Amino acid sequence: MIKLQHNVDAKKISTRIEQLAGCSSTSFGVTRLPFTAESSEAERLVEEWMKAAGMTVRKDGLNNIIGRYEGKDPSAPVLMIGSHLDSVIEAGKYDGILGVISGIEVVQTLRDNGLILDNPIEVVGFCDEEGVRFHSTFLGSKAIAGTFAAEDLERADEKGITIAEALKGIGIVDPYAYKSASRTPEELLAYLELHIEQGPVLEKENEPVGVVSGIASATRFSFEIIGKPGHAGTVPVTIRQDALLGASDLISYIEKIALQNEPLVATVGKLTVGPGASNVIPGLVTGTLDIRDLNVERKQKAIDAILTEGNKIAKSRGLQMKFDLVMEADPVYCNEDMIKLIEESISERSGSVVRLVSGAGHDAMAMADVTNVAMIFVRCKDGLSHHPDEFVTEEDMGAGAEVLYSTVIKLATKQ
Repeated sequence: MIKLQHNVDAKKISTRIEQLAGCSSTSFGVTRLPFTAESSEAERLVEEWMKAAGMTVRKDGLNNIIGRYEGKDPSAPVLMIGSHLDSVIEAGKYDGILGVISGIEVVQTLRDNGLILDNPIEVVGFCDEEGVRFHSTFLGSKAIAGTFAAEDLERADEKGITIAEALKGIGIVDPYAYKSASRTPEELLAYLELHIEQGPVLEKENEPVGVVSGIASATRFSFEIIGKPGHAGTVPVTIRQDALLGASDLISYIEKIALQNEPLVATVGKLTVGPGASNVIPGLVTGTLDIRDLNVERKQKAIDAILTEGNKIAKSRGLQMKFDLVMEADPVYCNEDMIKLIEESISERSGSVVRLVSGAGHDAMAMADVTNVAMIFVRCKDGLSHHPDEFVTEEDMGAGAEVLYSTVIKLATKQ
């Protein structure tokens, strides 16, 4: 193992995360959607820090920001590390960001120690992983993996702004430049991502860092329930076509199916009721359904049951119910050789090795289409994420960055 004169600076990681938290459209929590003024400000800071760490910086055709630390052989395959810069609505500070800032600090530490590895290192801040604005996840990593499609440019946000229009709004004149972002398997050595766990396992095991064995399959639908609006005071309950009651029946059934198929999880995370007046019977409900499981067969059976029950509910209440598939992500299994290197790095700092399955989706899922992937998880308080109270201690940030640093050296050094 290489002896170091300089170690990773956990304080710097923490300070930079606090700075990025200020790049938000809300004062409560962090709200940073892609291709916005807030995301542009975050990218400006990240670019500044990447350059200070000795990287050359560029943005690709879908506005992913990439810092490159050259290797001994510039033509060798690239080890890519990083995560995403976008957030959910009123999120915490660490989701995605911890991986990007830790990646920058890893490169800074390599430079401070005078280390140039055999393979180039690229730190990437993906533009959109969460999928909140355009209702489709992994846009940035799909562009690099070569799975972003032309029709994706026509996805629109709630204001009707398409991805193509949003890209033009930040200065990318030709939205079809996304094609230039794609990388080939030959160009990449591997993709390595550090991320907060977003769950309670590491806290329960009293370990700051763990290694991910796989990422659960995820399916996301949007749904629409059409009823008949009417006067709340004059239409008898027995003859109403109340779309919200249909939604209530559907949501209760979704919970029932999830409980019957644990550890499968299912979530109706968004619901909009129209016309939205206290004295009008709801005539339209739109919503989202998110279902996740590492077992694809069990997940599909649950989906089939929900769709069948939805039709029954609609028929019994005189409603129309429509489901549209928004996203389908296969389960991803992390590369076993990379897992072993991460485990070695954890053991070297006297940690116990904990392997975890991720129920949350990550950019590694998209990157698995083009290269081998692995993930390092860092403990978060109460397993809480996607919430302003999301929290990681400075000590745990340092532990995660140390494991990332050690693993990067192992991966990018020829044996």
